[in-house]
This record gives sequence, C-alpha cells and structure tokens, in this order.
Amino acid sequence: MAAGTKANSNNSGNGGLENSRPPALPRWDLTALYPSFDSAEYRRDLRLLKERIGLLLSLLEAPLFPESLPDRVPSAGPKRAEALLKLIGAYEEAENIAENLAAYAEAVYTADTRDPRALAAINAVEEAALPLGKAAVLFGSRLTENRERVLGLIKKDPGLAPYGFFLAESLEEAAFRMPAELEDLAKDLSRSGGDAWARLHEAISSGASAVWDPATGERKTVTALRDLAHSPDRSVRERAYRAELAAWQEAEVPLAASLNGVKGTALTLDKRRGWIRAGGAGGDALGLLRKSAFQSRISEKTLGALIAVLEGSLPLFRRYLKAKASLLGLKACAFYDLFAPVGGASANHRKWSWEETADFIPRRFDRFDPGMGAFARRAFDSSWIDAEGREGKVGGAYCAGFPLAGESRILCNFEGSFDSVTTVAHELGHAWHQDLLKDLPRFQSLYPMTLAETASIFAETLVFEDALGEAAGEERLGLIEGNLKDSCQVTVDILSRFYFERALFERRDRGEVPAEELKALMTDAQRKTYGDGLDPEFLHPYMWAVKSHYYSPDLGFYNYPYAFGLLFALGLYSRFQREGPSFAGDYRRLLRLTGQGRAEEAARSAGFAIEAEDFWQRGMEIIARRVDEFEKPAAGKQG
Repeated sequence: MAAGTKANSNNSGNGGLENSRPPALPRWDLTALYPSFDSAEYRRDLRLLKERIGLLLSLLEAPLFPESLPDRVPSAGPKRAEALLKLIGAYEEAENIAENLAAYAEAVYTADTRDPRALAAINAVEEAALPLGKAAVLFGSRLTENRERVLGLIKKDPGLAPYGFFLAESLEEAAFRMPAELEDLAKDLSRSGGDAWARLHEAISSGASAVWDPATGERKTVTALRDLAHSPDRSVRERAYRAELAAWQEAEVPLAASLNGVKGTALTLDKRRGWIRAGGAGGDALGLLRKSAFQSRISEKTLGALIAVLEGSLPLFRRYLKAKASLLGLKACAFYDLFAPVGGASANHRKWSWEETADFIPRRFDRFDPGMGAFARRAFDSSWIDAEGREGKVGGAYCAGFPLAGESRILCNFEGSFDSVTTVAHELGHAWHQDLLKDLPRFQSLYPMTLAETASIFAETLVFEDALGEAAGEERLGLIEGNLKDSCQVTVDILSRFYFERALFERRDRGEVPAEELKALMTDAQRKTYGDGLDPEFLHPYMWAVKSHYYSPDLGFYNYPYAFGLLFALGLYSRFQREGPSFAGDYRRLLRLTGQGRAEEAARSAGFAIEAEDFWQRGMEIIARRVDEFEKPAAGKQG
C-alpha cells in the first residue's frame, strides 16, 4: 500500500486560522494505530523492526539457493521456491513494519510541524530502517546471481507466480544500483542530505507568513493566503497574491538552497546508478525521464503520448481562460484569477459544512458501488480525517496507508468550498484503493503514482458528475467552471511544472541555481503553457517553493501522474456511463491489478491501449465538450 500519496495537485493549498472557517472541523484519531510515541505498541514495533531487518540481512548474506541441490534433483525446484518465498516473506514483514512506523511519525509531524518529538521519531525510524536500503541492494544482487533459476521458478512454481512481476521488476532495477557499500552509504547520507533538505522546505513552507493587516499586525500563513485565491472579490485575491509572493521572497534563499540540495543529490546518485546516460547534454532529461517512467510503471512511449496530448490541449485551455476572463469582466486573467469563482449561485460560492460533506460524498459513491460508499462512511465516522486548518499543519492534502492496521488516514485543510469537497473525495479514492488491496501481500499491492492518481481522480469524478447532473443555470455554470479550473491545473499547470523540472535538472547539472534564476525558469515555463490565456505580468514565480513535490530526492517528475490519472479516470467514467453499475466489479478488479504489473497491463484489463495518443485524446474530448458549454455564456456576454 502506498504510504501517503501527497497533495491533490489541484488543491491550491489550505490552512491558517480563518474566522470564516466552518466550526468543529475534525482532527484525526491515530490511537488505533499507536497510542503515542511512548506506547508499548510503538516501542515494540520499533524493536521488532530492528529484529526483522536483522533476520532479513542474515538470509540475504547467505546464498539464495543451497548449492547442494543440483538442478537435476527433482526436489530442487520446490525447495528453492520455498527458500525464495521465505526470503520474500521476511522482506515484506520488515517493510510493512517500517512503513507503519514511518507513516505514523509523519502523520504526527505534518499535523503539527512544531512538535519536536515527531521530528525525533521520524529520524529514529529512518535510522532503524536504514539497513533496508542495504537489504534492497543485496536482494537485487542475489536475484541477479540466480537470474535464470529465478525466472524458471516463476514459470514453474504456482506459489511464486503471484510474485512474478515483483521479481522481474527487482531484477530490472538491480541493473541501476551502485555496489552495496555505496548504496548503504547513500542511504545513510540521505538523512543529513536530500531528506534533510526536504524537511527544511516542509518546515519553512508550513510557517511562512506575511503581514495582512498593517494596522493590527495580523499575519496570514501562505496557505491561508492561497485560500483567498477563491475569493469572489478580485481586490482580495490580488492583495493575497502579492502578500504570498512577499512571504516566499523572505524565505527564498533557504528554499532555493533546499531545492538545489534535493536536485543535486538526485543528479549525483542517478549518474552513479546509470539512469543518466554518459555523454548526455546537461542533466540528460531523457535519462531522468527513463527513471521516472520506470517508477511510474509506464513505457517511455506512453509518457510521450501523454505529454503530446497535453501539449496539444493548450489552445483548448487558453480558450477556457479567455472565456473565464470575459465572464469576470477582465481583459485577461492574472495568476490570482485562476481560482476565482464564476456563476452567480454556484456550488463554488456556497459554503459547505463538514456535516454536509460527510453525507454528500458517501451517497455519491453509493451510486457507483455501495461498498465504496460504506467505506467512505467508515472513514468519516471513525475519525480517519484531519480536516481542520491550523498553524503548524502542512498545507495541501494526502492519504497515508498503515499496512499493519489495514487502515488509512487523510490529512486535508477543509475551507468549505466545493473544491474542498472534491479534495476529500480525491483522498478517499486513494483510501478505497488501499482498502481493496489490504489482503494482498505487500509486493503484490505496491502501485505506481500514475495508477494511484487514477483511483483518486475517478472518485473526484463520481462526486462532480453527480453534482453536475442535479444542477442547472448558474449553479451548473459554476460547477463546470470549477471542474475546468481543476482540469486546467492538472494539465496546463502540471505541464508547466514538468517543463520547469526538466529545465531545472539541466541547469542544476552545471551548478547551483540561485533563486532569481529559479523564478525565471518557472515563469518561462508558465508562459510556454498558459500563453495568452494569462496576463504575462502576473504569473507565479514561486511555484517551485509552493509545491512540495519537487523536494523528493528519490522521485523526479512527480507531476505528470496527475494528468495521467485525470485522463485515465475520464476514460473509466465513460465506461461506467455506458455499462452502468456492472462496471463497479471491473473497476475493483482493475484496482486489484495495479500492484501486479505495468500500467499498460492494468489498462488492458479495462480495454484501454495507453501507448496511443488516441486514448488520451478521448479523455481530452470530454474536457473539450465542457469548454464548449462554458464558452456559450461568455460569448453571449461579449455579444
């Protein structure tokens, strides 16, 4: 199960303490996972983690298969399969304990970054889990040493067959590893290197603020300021935008150092591991994309098809932005108008209470799959969701899985808009995905970001489409605009972030990149994507500081999986529209397969060929029809 798929990309960032925020928003209950860092259960699992890693390493330090079993002996195959299954079982157990402990410590920390015990716990778990890096290298080495025997066992032994993809992928990844002692050193150094830089960004960004009211000295956090991008008052939006940029400017030096540290670490290690081809230009984006495609379990052909369709959609989204500007009475939208509400009595204007949200989402899920609706009610009723925005809590939203408990927890910052409602639905989509896989062994249930975002955006789509079907007039216009706003973020803004990250890697390979140049790279990427859909004088030069996705040393190009998920989810929803409730069973089977093969294979189970541009274009055509409908009132206003 994925441990925390971070931040729905169309969430503009929520947080801060606002007087207009609905009362009594829930905080999550983590006690069923661990009562506290001091609890006997937490200390037991931390101790058990060390013991299980020790057992795993002892198994890995011995030959994988006893040489006393020649191939011609009939019992050799079953005994070798038994030995390999024992090793896999020990590996899974150690990884599950490590993920459970790390997810708990991270949950406590992200709910309150000022808690020093949480940060200490994160460090303690990282230290205890460090040898798992060595174990991964040794595991790959043992498989490589016995490659033909392992591949033969996968074909012959039914017990190993379910692990076939995991073992084949492990063999492929082993080709991109340094020697064991260097991988061990890299893992150890990450705590005070790349991972520490990432935590610096998290700490700074969660506390960054600017003066809002000079008369009283009132300050607002950047997440609270970003909330105001949804205000119907343009003067408030512009004021919040300028205050946000001022807050980021105050912190730009350490944040630029953090980003340089993260990307410098990634480049150094990817070169050593062979992901970046020797002799490539600059940071060799092709090599970096090759690694990213492997991590996303897609082919480079699939990635190329997706990017091509996103690039081809830019004129469509510029039409949408121009229509939005017209409805807002503007010559052109500024960056701070991207989230402005449109539509007189739209759902985006009304404030949703938490109680309404907790009733609305499960009922929408029920129409697709009653089991999905029942699961959502359980999440709401069991205090799995931390929805209250407050100082010290990180912005955005994520869902964390806890494999030992078979449960999930969701962090969000609910501020009462329909966007907040769909963000909760998004994260519940992740949680439902995890729940459907919880009975599978770990190495049959680890899925890539691409398919994770498919599940979450499909859940969003269920909520949106049902709400749209019940709306008319100005309310329908507001819902369509809100959906197009999100789609614009997941396509145009995501593509701008993709362009920025590619350019950043190429530039970082030549040396450290100062904040001024980071800002220039970002605005250049925004001009290439938004084009004349936005006023070029009012872009957002600090999106590299806003988005935590850039600050993972091990995961480059985190951004495009959201676009993948959006267009794939629209394809799935189209099938649901054609087939009705019977499709729910197929959807469950698809999600069950997401940890057992490449994305192309999972897609084929639903009848899709995702290496072709035509597949992605079909999803874009659904968005195009919404743009056509949205343009009609704008054309009437112009006329």
